[in-house]
Amino acid sequence: MTRRYWNINLEEMMKAGVHLGHRIKKWNPRMAPYISAKRKGRHITNLTRTARFLSEACNLVFYAASRGKQFLIVGTNKKAVDSVAAAAIRARCHYVNKKWLGGMLTNWSTTETRLHKFRDLRAEQKTGRLNRLPKRDAAIVKRQLYHLQTYLGGIKYMTGLPDIVIIVDQQEEYTAVRECLTLGIPTICLIDTNCDPDLVDLPIPANDDARASIRFILNKLVSAICEGRSSYITNR
Repeated sequence: MTRRYWNINLEEMMKAGVHLGHRIKKWNPRMAPYISAKRKGRHITNLTRTARFLSEACNLVFYAASRGKQFLIVGTNKKAVDSVAAAAIRARCHYVNKKWLGGMLTNWSTTETRLHKFRDLRAEQKTGRLNRLPKRDAAIVKRQLYHLQTYLGGIKYMTGLPDIVIIVDQQEEYTAVRECLTLGIPTICLIDTNCDPDLVDLPIPANDDARASIRFILNKLVSAICEGRSSYITNR
């Protein structure tokens, strides 16, 4: 795999707070290789290593996108919700940013059934059929549609398991991480100083609690995906 240049600037990462870790007492010892210092009771992430791993991740998603692979971006903590949706929409990726439903991947047949139901209800809504139902029935169906939109809206076009899953917060998305491990789906994950880097395929040491940090990392990854998709379209 030929390495590309992704313009990952250490000063920009500092401004985004990518280097700021958790309080020392919350750390995971397996993160020791990715920590460069302690400051005011907090661990500081080694940004040189972050840049290296982020560059590797960008290379990986670029070449995966250039071969037409599908991505799922997962991040449901409050600081990640908007960035995850914006990044996924920009790069035409699937995403989950509200709540991870247990078994979403490992019990794909059930998820697929829910998605078919969701698509059917959306079609009925567009044709106006829901408005012709009795008031009580219409209210029940609209409530169903609302819940399906909330939890499955970001994967409504997903027709099979994703090729790569990008995870923003390992602690918050532990169930998603375990499902990917079970199925052998490659994962790229932001790992803060309280995380376990051994649980993911490609860890990116970074602050997963700050909007600016999450946005910075996701912007780099989706830029690489977008470039890869352009290459795929050009070469078809």
